[in-house]
Amino acid sequence: MEHDTAGDPITGLKWTRKTPQKIAELLEQVDIPVSANTVARLLHNMNFSLRANRKNLASNASPFRDQQFQYISSLRHRFQRHGLPMISVDTKKRELVGNFKNPGAKWDRSPVPVNDHDFRSDSTGVAIPYGIYDLLANRGSVFLGVSHDTSAFAAHSIANWWKREGSLRYRRARKLLILADTGGSNSCRRHAWKTELQAQLSNPFDLAVTVAHYPTGTSNVECIVMRSLPLTGRSSGSFRRLFTPHKSAAL
Repeated sequence: MEHDTAGDPITGLKWTRKTPQKIAELLEQVDIPVSANTVARLLHNMNFSLRANRKNLASNASPFRDQQFQYISSLRHRFQRHGLPMISVDTKKRELVGNFKNPGAKWDRSPVPVNDHDFRSDSTGVAIPYGIYDLLANRGSVFLGVSHDTSAFAAHSIANWWKREGSLRYRRARKLLILADTGGSNSCRRHAWKTELQAQLSNPFDLAVTVAHYPTGTSNVECIVMRSLPLTGRSSGSFRRLFTPHKSAAL
């Protein structure tokens, strides 16, 4: 076990990459018959524990990361002080639409039977959820795309939200703040994202749109990620089985 053991020098906790079954087989080779369950109990008594990978190593961060967060914070306070609309936007990964398994659980008398494999040929289509969270109203909306996560689809979703909800909720507002991450259809480097916002949102509704991007690798701090999108596919009765996507003119 010496070369297969690692641990924490501070807490004294140790772990090994070998399974109890493998360790039991090695002990049998030296005439020590023992079961895998006994090996697991002995490892626990010796302060060994099951360990999985942990995402702790960050990539090279921008030297202006803190200033970027401070600027976004000042923008939010400014818009909030004047009662102007602020939305946080993000896209969830593409999902197959059909009778497929999804992570999560719900209270029921019996499990819901689903397909044993997630084959694209068994689906009725794909759904790409684009979430929009209104920070002031504490309300979220999800728009479904049926082809690709494009900048045109993202801008069309926001324009649709403003037409159906935003313009009614903020009747006198002529400014809008959009908070987004730096990747995907609303990337800060995408020229199409900027032109589509101008063509589909700013010009038709006479809106001055401000877009603030979070630093790279920090999308988990977005309001939309923390409040709305985690609920989209959490339960087993998720949109993978229940939602039917509708085509949009922007797709």
